[in-house]
Amino acid sequence: MSAIHSDTTIPVQASSWRKTDTMWMLGLYGTAIGAGVLFLPINAGIGGLIPLIIMAIIAFPMTYFSHRGLCRFVLSGKNPGEDITEVVEEHFGIGAGKLITLLYFFAIYPILLVYSVAITNTVDSFITHQMHLPSPPRVILSLILILGLMGIVRFGEQMIVKAMSILVFPFVAILMLLALYLIPSWTSAVFETASFSASASVTGKGLWMTLWLAIPVMVFSFNHSPIISAFAVAKREEYGDKAEKKCSKILACSHVMMVITVMFFVFSCVLSLSPADLAAAKAQNISILSYLANHFDTPIIAYMAPIIAFIAITKSFLGHYLGAREGFNGMIIKSLRSKGKTIELNKLNRITAIFMLITTWIVATLNPSILGMIETLGGPIIAMLLFLMPMYAIHKVPAMRKYSGHISNVFIVIMGLISMSAIIYSLLG
Repeated sequence: MSAIHSDTTIPVQASSWRKTDTMWMLGLYGTAIGAGVLFLPINAGIGGLIPLIIMAIIAFPMTYFSHRGLCRFVLSGKNPGEDITEVVEEHFGIGAGKLITLLYFFAIYPILLVYSVAITNTVDSFITHQMHLPSPPRVILSLILILGLMGIVRFGEQMIVKAMSILVFPFVAILMLLALYLIPSWTSAVFETASFSASASVTGKGLWMTLWLAIPVMVFSFNHSPIISAFAVAKREEYGDKAEKKCSKILACSHVMMVITVMFFVFSCVLSLSPADLAAAKAQNISILSYLANHFDTPIIAYMAPIIAFIAITKSFLGHYLGAREGFNGMIIKSLRSKGKTIELNKLNRITAIFMLITTWIVATLNPSILGMIETLGGPIIAMLLFLMPMYAIHKVPAMRKYSGHISNVFIVIMGLISMSAIIYSLLG
């Protein structure tokens, strides 16, 4: 009887902080802070000191307000348990629902493919360079790694979030240790770029152009929109009507943690290298860790780099899997519904898992060079869904009208438009 009573009072106690809140806070952090962060110092620091300082200032509001908007959008659905694909259909109609579900899937699924390639390359490189063993057959190595990741997925959403929140600790610890380890190597080279004309000498572009083109990389590096829908649904089940306040609090804690740790790592890397070094790293198309290992010729970084990369990619793969599965499930459910059919959720998840396993394995085995392509193709869709769609919903959807009139909404629309225009410019350039 007492168990039933305590269950009914759950929404009332939304002000208290629970273990599940901590787990989700770390899960959100784990999805965002992945492989993208390992490229951020190169793109952020290449234009010199001023673009880097501006980025540090806008990082928190840009990340927090956009993800809070998406979270509020998912929570605005009439029925608890509705994920983003259902809420879109409820607010914008069946046609728009199908289109946005398709876009949502294609914003996330290609990133999953990138991570399947990246994790295979990271482990292969570690086996050959650090362990000095012959390279295993790629087709077998990629299958073993993806089966391992899918094994975690099989245990369900709670297990994914738990695995990610556990993996966060070694990742943050190693990232911070590396940032501290680099302190003796800090130089004043970057301060020579502390002028509005300095970035032009390194990048061949002016300050504002450098900053404009770096914003999509920031969006990509801090993006954890794939897990926001699952997060909102879980918290609504737990906290009922008070879910929005609780979600905002968890997001704020997670984003403070993100911005502090990532920007410290970025600044430490940039202060250890000159803008010319960063330009060389960009030209070599390698992560900052690989460049640091080669640049300083230190065994400790050479060994730490693949481990950091492996943990980062594993976390991001798991977080993006939740979003990709949601999008794929949404597409199947909607196409069956239009034919008057339904499908049982466990069966649907099994079909999705088989599809994900086969496609990620094939792509990981083929090893295409797709990171740049994904950032340019996935980027505009992420910017549209994360920045612009929730802001559009505030004006169109009665359930979201209470969030209108805030200056943060204008800021997010501007950042979304800047991000999309910069990506389009990069594609055309």
